[in-house]
Formats: sequence, structure tokens, C-alpha cells
Amino acid sequence: MELMRRISFFSLAVTMAMAAFLLFSKPLFSQAGDGQREFIGVGVGFYNVENLFDTINNPNIRDDDFTPQGSNRWNTERYFEKLDNLAEVLKLLGQEVNPDGLAVIGLAEVENTSVLEDLAAHEKIRDRNYQVVFEQGPDRRGIHVAFFYNPTYFEYVSHNNYPTVVPGQPEFITRDQLLLTGNLLGERMHFIVAHWPSRVGGEARSRPGRVAAADIARAVIDSIQAAEPGANVFIMGDFNDNPTDVSIRKHLRSKGSRDGIKENELYNPFESFFRRGIGTNAWRDAWSLFDQILFTPAVLNNDYSDFTYLRAEVFNKPFLRQPSGRFQGYPFRSFGGGVYLGGYSDHFPVCVYLIREHKRE
Repeated sequence: MELMRRISFFSLAVTMAMAAFLLFSKPLFSQAGDGQREFIGVGVGFYNVENLFDTINNPNIRDDDFTPQGSNRWNTERYFEKLDNLAEVLKLLGQEVNPDGLAVIGLAEVENTSVLEDLAAHEKIRDRNYQVVFEQGPDRRGIHVAFFYNPTYFEYVSHNNYPTVVPGQPEFITRDQLLLTGNLLGERMHFIVAHWPSRVGGEARSRPGRVAAADIARAVIDSIQAAEPGANVFIMGDFNDNPTDVSIRKHLRSKGSRDGIKENELYNPFESFFRRGIGTNAWRDAWSLFDQILFTPAVLNNDYSDFTYLRAEVFNKPFLRQPSGRFQGYPFRSFGGGVYLGGYSDHFPVCVYLIREHKRE
């Protein structure tokens, strides 16, 4: 009963043609009535939060800049402002389909469990009761990936992390990829969150690291699908590559169209955003769309008896954009050119929204 009280439903007409129209109408949520079917929407998101560090020096990682004495003068006041900014974004993400916000969100560039717990406990989102999934990885800078999940919607089952090994480069060290498995309102789901190697040194020179990461992720997805035919698998992250790059298209085996998509391929709704010039991060007057969420064709079922894909979003609201100056319109970041700006992140978050007919107990 508690779950029923907290979950909000929206009503759609019985016919699929009318449903297709109403799905994109606002408001999505309304009171169910006689002769109508009840549906529930949930959101899945990803956000590179740009260097969420605490203020304590860890001698085992390169976090000196993010200490009170470091170059960023990273003190308690700035840390709390960062948490407040991020909590504001998390509060708003997903509210178009569910007032409880996102059910699951992947995060990148977080230092440790402590900063995640501080963020989850922030007054703006503490009522979500977000639970943390985190594994300390080998990254020398001390930035990792993690998950938040809302236990009202998502039941945790297990998680595992997968190191990225680049053939011929035994000394190469980068962030692990994290797999979370559980049940989204009773429906089994698998989520991979990733932050692939950067383009430092140039796109071509650094490409083998991202290709290796893609191959590892694809092997994990293949393994899940072999064990669970028709599995719901999502991979999300800051891939440091665009939807049309070889790591995404060829090695993850993605498509930007549903037409003819095969079971061993992934649907990438963000390819259409990229082709329309919409990005999530900017560099030297050029936009990239490195932040994406892809998923297996099982999520395109279209009968609404199981969760099915509704739509995707690049969450680039005006308050998340640099308000003025040379970089006006870029993501409003915490630091720029070594100067503290007090913004949110150098990336916009992304979301996908799912819908399913309500299954009464």
C-alpha cells in the first residue's frame, strides 16, 4: 500500500493511436477514470557531475587540487555549493514523467562513497532515499562511476565492476565499468555505467582505449543476453565519443533507428540528437554528445505490458548554461580556465523515459 500511495499514475485512452498522441501531451499525469487504462512512467538518467571531490587529501590519488590548500582552493563552502547545485538538478530530472524523479541514475566523476552519501542526503532530494552503488577503481585521479537508485521503484539484486584492459598497453589504467542488476517495479533490469578514456593526446591516438572499453561492455551485454534472452540491458555514460564514432557504432553495435534492429544490437536514441546538432558538452566552439544511454531491443516492445521506451532527453535547461561571456550557452561548470565559477557541471545530464501499464497486485 505504501508503494501504491507513492507511485503516481497517468491515464491514456484505450486505443493505441490515441495513446501515442497523449504520450507526448502535457501534463502526462492525470486522474484515472472509468474505461481508461493506468500507466506508470519511470526515468533512467546519467550525469557527469564534474569532479565531485571532498576536501580531504587522499595520499593515494591525485586529488591535491581539490583541497583547501590546492590550486582550486576547494573548501567546505565550495563543496557544499557543489552539492546544492547537483541536488537541484537531480530534483528536477525525470519529473515530467514521475514526480518522484529518476528511479535510477548513473553518475561519473565522483571521488568516493562519502561524497555520494552527502549528495543523497541533501535536503532537496533526501525524500527519494537514494541508495548508493559504488566500487573504488584504479583511476589515478580518483574519479569513478556510481549509481543512485530509488528503492521505492528499484530492488537491488547485485553489482559488479569490470576493468578496462587495452591490448598491447599493459600500463594503461582507466575507470572501471559498473554493472547494476535488479528489479524495476518487479521487472528485471541491467544497467552499466561507464566513463570511457578521454581524448587526451588526440582523438585518433586515444581511440584504442575507448574501443577496448566498448568491447568489454559489449561482452558483458552479450553474456547477459545469452543467459537471459530478451534481457533489458542499458549502458549509459560519458563515452568521450559521439554516437556515430566507431566505438559506439561498430564495437557496441548501435543503431539510431528502430527499423530492422537486431537482438544483438543496441538502440541509441541520442544519435538523432547529435544529427540535429544537440550536444552535452562543448570544447573550442564545437559541441559533442559524449553522454548517452543505449539499450537492447527488448525495451522497444511497444505493447506496454512491460516497460517500453517512451522518449529521450538532453536536460539542457537555461539555468544549466553559462549565462554570459565568451562561453555563453556552454554547460555552466564549476571551474573554467582554473577559475571557480560556481556552476553545475561541464556536461548536461541525459535521460530516457519508460512507460508500462500498471500491474495491479
